Amino acid sequence: MLMLQILNWSKEEFKTNMDNTSVTVFTMTAYAVMENNKYLQFSIFMLLYILIISFNLLLIAVICCQRALHQPMYVFICNLAANGLYGSTGFLPSTLILLLSETYEISLPWCLIQIYWIHTYAAVEFHILAVMGYDRYVAICYPLHYHSIMSIPKMCKLIALAWLYPFSLFLMYFGFTLRLRFCGRFIHFKLFCVNFELVKNACSTTSYHSIVGLVLIAFLMIPQLLMIIFSYAHIFRVCLKSSKESQVKALKTCIPHLLSVINYSIGGLFEIAQSRFNMSGTSFMVRIIMSLYYTLLTPLINPAIYGMANQAIRTHVFKKCRVSNRLASC
Repeated sequence: MLMLQILNWSKEEFKTNMDNTSVTVFTMTAYAVMENNKYLQFSIFMLLYILIISFNLLLIAVICCQRALHQPMYVFICNLAANGLYGSTGFLPSTLILLLSETYEISLPWCLIQIYWIHTYAAVEFHILAVMGYDRYVAICYPLHYHSIMSIPKMCKLIALAWLYPFSLFLMYFGFTLRLRFCGRFIHFKLFCVNFELVKNACSTTSYHSIVGLVLIAFLMIPQLLMIIFSYAHIFRVCLKSSKESQVKALKTCIPHLLSVINYSIGGLFEIAQSRFNMSGTSFMVRIIMSLYYTLLTPLINPAIYGMANQAIRTHVFKKCRVSNRLASC
């Protein structure tokens, strides 16, 4: 009932604002529905944010401090953890503030910043995963030439590409959104601003915006997906010709990356389903959980995957924890 009332208000307000000035403040209707348990939810989100920061910082600290881990694979994992911190910081602090707010309003400038922040986080994540897939391909298919192929200059170029390409490409597309005026002031079914939901509030027709958005997704996703498929196709081919011991070793080094790709893909499919398909038959809370997977669970699960599944990192993490316990007991 509350959601129907909010939707009716948004339609009436949209008609009113067509003749008035552009809207500069938006109401996040999802928070109104969650109002009854907002203090409990605040505590859960705060705990999750602390865990995300702790896990990712621990992973980064272990890789940076241990000279034995100063290899391309671990540097890429370090970048994945840094991106997890970047993405969660673009979402969780504002969520904690809005949960305790009385109006659940977000300003247009902050909404636009959050859109750029979260969308670039998602794009960079997939680019890093693609680079990591290529790294595994070189390590398994060309082990004797690994260090010459994956040299430090090449590693730095791949890292720069993984960050700068998504940031630059999305900025060009984001220019279309920056030029829009907004008449509606409600953002539905989301705890954070996303481009597709904000554009629905535009005063003018935005059909071209959706088409350009699909082209952007193609440029941000298809080359990287092809790189991952290419890498694992060759890894699979080499493993078929290798001994059982080599197959087990290759499997161990690939499992964390495959789990991260699957984890990312689940969140990506949830987000695309909500943005591009009619989800009116899906309950409100299910839609909220689907949107949270992308921004909340991915940066929480990734450090757990690499911290536990990767033996070298796991050994150094446990060693660091033992040292910390000894210092605490002194």
